[in-house]
Amino acid sequence: MAFRRRTKSYPLFSQEFVIHNHADIGFCLVLCVLIGLMFEVTAKTAFLFILPQYNISMPTADSETVHYHYGPKDLVTILFYIFITIILHAVVQEYILDKISKRLHLSKVKHSKFNESGQLVVFHLTSVIWCFYVVVTEGYLTNPRSLWEDYPHVHLPFQVKFFYLCQLAYWLHALPELYFQKVRKEEIPRQLQYICLYLVHIAGAYLLNLSRLGLILLLLQYSTEFLFHMARLFYFADENNEKLFSAWAAVFGVTRLFILTLAVLAIGFGLARMENQAFDPEKGNFNTLFCRLCVLLLVCAAQAWLMWRFIHSQLRHWREYWNEQNTKRRVPATPRLPARLIKRESGYHENGVVKAENGTSPRTKKLKSP
Repeated sequence: MAFRRRTKSYPLFSQEFVIHNHADIGFCLVLCVLIGLMFEVTAKTAFLFILPQYNISMPTADSETVHYHYGPKDLVTILFYIFITIILHAVVQEYILDKISKRLHLSKVKHSKFNESGQLVVFHLTSVIWCFYVVVTEGYLTNPRSLWEDYPHVHLPFQVKFFYLCQLAYWLHALPELYFQKVRKEEIPRQLQYICLYLVHIAGAYLLNLSRLGLILLLLQYSTEFLFHMARLFYFADENNEKLFSAWAAVFGVTRLFILTLAVLAIGFGLARMENQAFDPEKGNFNTLFCRLCVLLLVCAAQAWLMWRFIHSQLRHWREYWNEQNTKRRVPATPRLPARLIKRESGYHENGVVKAENGTSPRTKKLKSP
């Protein structure tokens, strides 16, 4: 299974070989795990990679439901889905983004940003649809009190746990992709910032048993980010198309307000009124004043940092726009010189000499005196 057409062969396991064949290597590892399902001896180990672990059967009025909690074995499942994400990343890059970028004829800087936004558009769109489906089917939108009631939310439905495992796998896969995609050194710090920010928030919501609140906040954040990267793609296709940026700017501030309001409502007021406020990691209870303050401080600091970056970029954009407008006004219009009428002599020119129409010179010849 080859994702790229290669015109040059590299030494086995060299740096260039790994970079150009990392998706094929990941596919071979995934294929080995899938083959392990066919044999009874290795089936249990293969299921450890593919399916979420730590399932618990809980009786209900009609039947039993299966729920899950987290543990160290989740790292194995996350590792498997990191390779799945690397393969999907290569498929999107090879069969969608590369074909579009060849038609646009972008520069190196714009080409790098185009690939970044293209990958994130696919991921954010998939995550928004998936997250919205989970939130609706679990009833978190219709019952906001469920975000903090019955805390700690140790036992998770299958779709909730699988969603969090895939989210962690995607953002962990983004770290080696910086090396595989040969991202420019100037772009690495910026990308590392938002990758680490997502990892801290998603892992914090998963480990602190705030999965319900985390789903709502991710739904809001991913919707805004999808609009932003979609606007960048339209801008790269046509630099005069900036309407989506205006829509994103309007939605960005509202999203920050909603995220802060939900975080304060669920953590600052909802969990603070719960009776069970003891620190008990074994039972998954982190509902203490110190933990709540740390979580709120992290969320507020992240939103304030994002808002500061947004305001700074908008001010810089407006400053560049007004400077461009002022330079256009200051440049005087060059006056057009009136066209001078050139009096031409009758006849036509031949080798720089004016000739009459009958072939004789138009100048009067002087008569010599006898």
